[in-house]
Amino acid sequence: MNKLLTTMFALAVACVTLSAEAQQVTGKPQDGARKVAMCVGCHGIIGYQASFPEIYKVPMIAGQSATYIVSALTAYKGGDRKHPTMRAIADTLTEQDMADLAAYYSQLGVKEGDAPPVALAKATPDNIQALISRDKDNSCTKCHGANFNTPNDGTVPKLAGQHADYLFVALKSYRVKNNPHLGRSNAVMAGQVEPKKFTNAELKTLASYISSVPGELKTVPESRIHHGA
Repeated sequence: MNKLLTTMFALAVACVTLSAEAQQVTGKPQDGARKVAMCVGCHGIIGYQASFPEIYKVPMIAGQSATYIVSALTAYKGGDRKHPTMRAIADTLTEQDMADLAAYYSQLGVKEGDAPPVALAKATPDNIQALISRDKDNSCTKCHGANFNTPNDGTVPKLAGQHADYLFVALKSYRVKNNPHLGRSNAVMAGQVEPKKFTNAELKTLASYISSVPGELKTVPESRIHHGA
């Protein structure tokens, strides 16, 4: 009897697993290209700046990994990220929409044969290495990669070359608590940027350095904005 129950349980687990795999959504870049109307007004203009919670350049997302883009949009929709504009946009998206947009932006501006930036030609400056090394596990480079462009997991973003002012605002947002309109819920990042580890000035220095590292992220101008097509 126990053997029969064990077998039935194993079959049930297998069915659930297969069902979950069957429900995985595959994004299509060509479909994502038709869904970017709400994105291009900010992410499709080089140098475009947001004004909440402070003035900063909106992040470059072309060339970012599709898995991360889906993860970020899901966090906005679920409330783990609380930026009002992004939450409102994410609320309108289905899982398929997110997958399509992520597939589109992950390949936008990437030319066939392009290779990721080579490893850093220069050693990490001593002051930056000192900041990173405050965490004994070196989580900054362990998660985002030694050159901040090779994350160890698809849900972790590429950071190299990203706008410094955006990175600074993003880092500070993990410190925000009990604010209905601002903040990001992520236990790992909250632990990394807590005030007893870094001052705001040090976070700004770290953001500035990461922004200077060669990366794959870029802003690709959207022709429909300029030509009315």
